[in-house]
Amino acid sequence: MLNKKTNERLWIVFFVAPALAVVCVVILLPLFMSLFNSLFSWRQLLRGDFVGLDNFRKVFFTEPYRTRFFNALGHNLVWFLVTMCVQNTLGLLIGYYLSRKVWGSEFFKRVIFIPVLFSIVAVGFLWGLYLKPSGLVNGFLKLVGLSQYTRAWLGDEGLATFSIIFVNIWRWVGFPSLVFLAAIDNVPYDCLEAAWLDGAKDGRVFFDIILPLIVPSILIITVLTIIGSLNVFEQIYTMAGLDGSPNFSTDTIGTLFYRTAFGSIDSGNPEIGIGSAIGVVIYFLTLAASVFSIVSMGKKEVEL
Repeated sequence: MLNKKTNERLWIVFFVAPALAVVCVVILLPLFMSLFNSLFSWRQLLRGDFVGLDNFRKVFFTEPYRTRFFNALGHNLVWFLVTMCVQNTLGLLIGYYLSRKVWGSEFFKRVIFIPVLFSIVAVGFLWGLYLKPSGLVNGFLKLVGLSQYTRAWLGDEGLATFSIIFVNIWRWVGFPSLVFLAAIDNVPYDCLEAAWLDGAKDGRVFFDIILPLIVPSILIITVLTIIGSLNVFEQIYTMAGLDGSPNFSTDTIGTLFYRTAFGSIDSGNPEIGIGSAIGVVIYFLTLAASVFSIVSMGKKEVEL
């Protein structure tokens, strides 16, 4: 017979082992394989000589990889800034007003989350049709007498990325809205009631009481936004294609990685070594940005 302590450890192993195995196979193994592949030269699908960090040097310092990489990385940064400032701020406001039990709040709690359940491919395909010059968006603008604002939304280099980001915000804003709603609903009502009895206005209550108490939820949403912004792929693929058209104005490091690993920038042949190097860079950028946000916001939470 096993003693109680040993029995508890076996049960812990029994429940943890499957999840740990999935993490190792799905996350860690591909990561180490990408790192391993990035250290070799490749002749299409055949591994060649060991080249050390030469593939990383090409990504950062050799044309056309350097220009393509930093152009794509800049678009990922735009994705993060716009999503963080617009989507998450809007989600916070929606969550706050839904928590105030305004008229129709129970209905809007359900409606606001519906786009999150839609397929990314379906959303990208349909919005790609809506944003065409002859699509629904321009048709609506003409209908309401705003013909001067019609655009080739996905064909204009200055508008294409922002148009796709808008679609992504439309689809995802319900997620932070409900996360913030749940966080605000968990704020102790006694704290809010005491502030109102002292004569504090709603704005003062929000910034001085509610906001500091929902910092953990803000941290979660921030980390998820960082991860999502650095790994954006499907929305670009379905609305603009793998080449980041027009003229690489919608390219991200996700589409650059796919295009390089499975079909080279110039020759059309796969460059697995350089593609693997880009994949490793994506991982470490995501890890570094996530750790930085967790540490910095964790310190902010302690101060509050």
